[in-house]
Amino acid sequence: MINQNFISQCKIIFGHENVLTDKAELLTYSYDATAGIPREIPSLVVFPQNTKQIQELIFLARQTKTPIYPRGAGTCLSGGPVPLSKGVVVSFQKMNKIVEIDADNLTATVQPGVIIADLNTAVAKYGLIYPPDPGSMATATIGGSVAENSGGLRGLKYGVTKHYIMGMEVVMPTGEIFRFGGKTVKNVTAYDFTHLFVGSEGTLGIITEIICKLIPSPKYHRVLIAFFDKLENAGKTVTDIIRNHVIPATLEIMDKVTIQTVENYAKIGLPTDVEALLLIEVDGMGKDSVEWEAKTCLKIIQQNNGKPKIAETDAEKDSLWTARRAALPALAQVKPATILEDATVPRTFLVDMLIAIQNIAKKYNLMIGTFGHAGDGNLHPTILVDPTDKDEMDRLHKAVDEIFEKALSLGGTLSGEHGIGVAKLKYLRSEIGRSGIDTIRRIKQALDPDNILNPGKLVPMED
Repeated sequence: MINQNFISQCKIIFGHENVLTDKAELLTYSYDATAGIPREIPSLVVFPQNTKQIQELIFLARQTKTPIYPRGAGTCLSGGPVPLSKGVVVSFQKMNKIVEIDADNLTATVQPGVIIADLNTAVAKYGLIYPPDPGSMATATIGGSVAENSGGLRGLKYGVTKHYIMGMEVVMPTGEIFRFGGKTVKNVTAYDFTHLFVGSEGTLGIITEIICKLIPSPKYHRVLIAFFDKLENAGKTVTDIIRNHVIPATLEIMDKVTIQTVENYAKIGLPTDVEALLLIEVDGMGKDSVEWEAKTCLKIIQQNNGKPKIAETDAEKDSLWTARRAALPALAQVKPATILEDATVPRTFLVDMLIAIQNIAKKYNLMIGTFGHAGDGNLHPTILVDPTDKDEMDRLHKAVDEIFEKALSLGGTLSGEHGIGVAKLKYLRSEIGRSGIDTIRRIKQALDPDNILNPGKLVPMED
């Protein structure tokens, strides 16, 4: 329980200026980007600047069984950092140093509060990139991205966060400081702790330092957009591109509802009578290979009755990407609340999932715009609702249930990149089964016996 003595101790540990207790300010830290989930205003927020401070906080919290909620930038879409009871939010805004860029070993060592876009700006000087690129990368932090195992537009070719984390420093729920992994390309010592903590959503330890893998930045890029009168033709184009051994850096899809909404919002000249569009970028180190990939994509689009356009200048490339970047803000303008989901299926079932979402929208009389990463089957059905309309909210919950049921029936998953948090907790058993639930509980109990780290997230504590 947090009392005045607890707050006083926190001010000693972090400094008065790094402890928030004002109720109006605390309200901000009771939210992330997820709509319609339970939340609680925290008792206080602390801003650590080093690992030792976090260790001392855990010692203090264990004595009183006080919940601790780690927080990055709050861009999470599953309720990951949202407090569910009175406790302490640990904000990493001030632990935002790039400790080292080791260009020879292709690594960067960073504190968890480093913004992903800032890291890429820093490593660009060496001709390198950190590939994971969540849509919120301009504000999202590395620590939050690691906790949620974020993906992004480049996931098809370059993978997701877990493929670029080589090691960490973590403060365990007992207060012990644990370092694992490193800069070596090969490391098979002991359990794979790195992959255990990536995607653990702050439930197993507090990440205080991260070793990131970097890669050379591709020199050449080609961007295409294609419009389709039938969803089936768009889906077949995606499959045919991969079948022809072209792996685009990005292969994005938008359905008719999203296209119409984006055009109404951004006025960028998109045709509003088509059923789908694909946005494709191929890249690489060799100009000839990139040109071959672009021409192959162009040929496949035409074979599937698509209408393609290739960007010839940087201005045209930027114009094409404006359509994709505008998807969420455009949809968010339509109604007071935007429920952005993350259903993911094998790419060969992409069209089946899109059609199912359209049918669910009709069944429950809801407006759902779907866009996402077609190349890896990661779709974002975005449901637009008014939270004050009880009937509409009831229909929303039924629709979401059916969306995830359909995704799982197609061999998919509850989350391609947003995590489980609290928003998808009730669906978890449907994917991993009773044995999976028991296993995840045993891991949590073994590492956090007092259940003080981000309780109520990812790990179902009750049947």
